[in-house]
Amino acid sequence: MNIIKKHPVNKLGYNFIEAAYLPQGKNEYHLRDLQNTSKAMYRKLTSQEIEVLVHNRNTSDNWDFIFVSQSFNAELVKNCKFYGLVRIGNLEPLYLEFHNLRMAVGLYNSTIISCDFGNNVCIDNVNYLSHYIIGNDVMIANVNEIATTDKAKFGNGIVSDGEDESLRVWMELCNENGGRQVIPFDGMLPGDAYMWSKYRTDEILLDKFKEFTQQKFDSQRGHYGIIGDRTVIKNCRIIKDVKIGSDAYLKGANKLKNLTINSDAERTSQIGEGCEIVNGIVGYGCRIFYGVKAVRFVMASHSQLKYGARLLNSYLGNNSTISCCEVLNSLIFPAHEQHHNNSFLCASLVMGQSNIAAGATIGSNHNSRSPDGEIIAGRGFWPGLCVSLKHNSKFASFTILAKGDYPAELNIPIPFSLISNDVSNDKLVVMPGYWFMYNMYALERNSRKYADRDRRTDKIQTLEYNYLAPDTINELFDSLTLLNALQPNEEGMATTEGWEHTSRETEIVKVPQSIALFNELIRYYGIMQLMEHFVDNKFSSFEDFKKTLSAKVQRSNWLNIGGQLIQQPEVENLKRNIKANKIKSWQEVHVFYRKQGEGYYQNKLNHAYTSLLEILSITPKQFTGTLFTQLLQDALATQTWMCKGIYESRAKDYSNEFRKMVYDTTEEMNKVVGSLENNSFIQQQTGKLDEFKKQVKAVTKKLKP
Repeated sequence: MNIIKKHPVNKLGYNFIEAAYLPQGKNEYHLRDLQNTSKAMYRKLTSQEIEVLVHNRNTSDNWDFIFVSQSFNAELVKNCKFYGLVRIGNLEPLYLEFHNLRMAVGLYNSTIISCDFGNNVCIDNVNYLSHYIIGNDVMIANVNEIATTDKAKFGNGIVSDGEDESLRVWMELCNENGGRQVIPFDGMLPGDAYMWSKYRTDEILLDKFKEFTQQKFDSQRGHYGIIGDRTVIKNCRIIKDVKIGSDAYLKGANKLKNLTINSDAERTSQIGEGCEIVNGIVGYGCRIFYGVKAVRFVMASHSQLKYGARLLNSYLGNNSTISCCEVLNSLIFPAHEQHHNNSFLCASLVMGQSNIAAGATIGSNHNSRSPDGEIIAGRGFWPGLCVSLKHNSKFASFTILAKGDYPAELNIPIPFSLISNDVSNDKLVVMPGYWFMYNMYALERNSRKYADRDRRTDKIQTLEYNYLAPDTINELFDSLTLLNALQPNEEGMATTEGWEHTSRETEIVKVPQSIALFNELIRYYGIMQLMEHFVDNKFSSFEDFKKTLSAKVQRSNWLNIGGQLIQQPEVENLKRNIKANKIKSWQEVHVFYRKQGEGYYQNKLNHAYTSLLEILSITPKQFTGTLFTQLLQDALATQTWMCKGIYESRAKDYSNEFRKMVYDTTEEMNKVVGSLENNSFIQQQTGKLDEFKKQVKAVTKKLKP
């Protein structure tokens, strides 16, 4: 039976906060007065203004509780019902226009309960508007309900005073069983979500994270909802317990509940038709359109959900897009793309720069008698069309999987590999170094693309987009140990075990080529970082240059913390400081990220130098100017073949007869897809090579005795 409570009508709009939860000496408006930062001066209505309001078919339970600013125009309020304390800013005879929506300034045809309005708002046909603070120049039209309850948390996983712990909202990341659950909060970074979900055996650390989150927000009851300046809301149905920043645009949404929608003049957020979004945080500059369903989630800044996408119990990193897909129980680092229909991503940790193809099923459910597990995919994860993967699986960075149904769990430790399921010969085939051998264009272009598309304005975490970085270089070293232990045949193929949870063999192809390639890539990485250091600091001699290099001889271990690469000892030190109360808030954790970002250049340089010494099997003393000169020529040769590979991998699209057959002439093809010669990215890479040649020549002169 529905429990319908009856109260006197003259109590409507009052007693928002139960008496038991009112601080001593405070009234029910004490939080509202703190939240309303407009500094407007209000006065009571004059008798003449009340007469005008009544004439315009407005009603109020008590006109003494309607307060207005000095420039209030009573003629611009018509057919409204007011309950409780209402404060109204300036109303002038104007109309506001946004995207062809034109509305007269004023309050019309609405029921308004205990709200504050800024200057020159346009409110029309809002059936129920309760307990909101609304900014200047806001436009709201045709909304069924906009209301805030006394225990509103606006998407943050906290509990209000007097509430039971069972009411706290959690996000169950990376695993459907809740074993890696975290509490969502406004301002949560990918690194926060990763550390909280990862270190599950450290109970003290987990308790600290929970404490940080609870103390970040006021647990008092009675916070009002907020709609920021210049926000436009039209043709929506239910908006409940939602905090909305300035300059947001909401149109045609079905249900928005328990949310923070961050938005400002430079980073506007938009939510469109048919969306139903509950229990979450929407970051600055986000876009959510056309039938999206999102529940228990965090969308980091400048991410997008479109065309029926479903995001449940998941964290979506910055600058990411999900369209037409279903994503459950996943933690996704920045720069993720998943555009195509029927893609499914479940119980996964995807560590950024990823692209999920159409029909991919990442985490096929119920492949064992035990509960579902999880998938861990390093940076640059690219499963192909209709790929089906099973829990548990793990992939090194920049793994690409060819189309296929992979029958068992996988553990692929070698980065930059192409994985294929050879059904006819019943074997798994792994080609290490595939990207460099056959698709250099895509590898280099995506690295540049992600950096160019990073729209964050507050870059608390320094994200690494380069495919050769401390994490992938360390993977290459580990891969060399594995590959050197194999015994390839004359065709360069070898078999191994432990990479697939089946009895069939795993075949590694191009083993000698991969070993040579990985050695060359590590040398190239080291030389390029040293070269950049030399040029940036304008050293005049090798001796001055070498004095600035680290005396360390041991290569450091690194972790991918939400897309930011941080040395493992620094992460361990962070955890110790949190548990020792030296770091006492998420804000201080974010200060740690910033400091690590500031030191990343130097730390990466040190790693590059020690990696170079290790791959060359030399000591720092043996690193001489003569050797550096030779290594610069080696790096130039490497960059030359990389540039050639970029051109050739793209040129295949112009020489393939099956691609050309849909065009009658080469001229038609060039008109449709653009000519190879005018490809801006290839031109950019050619210019980059020419510039590097000049730098090598200039540095070499300085290295001469």
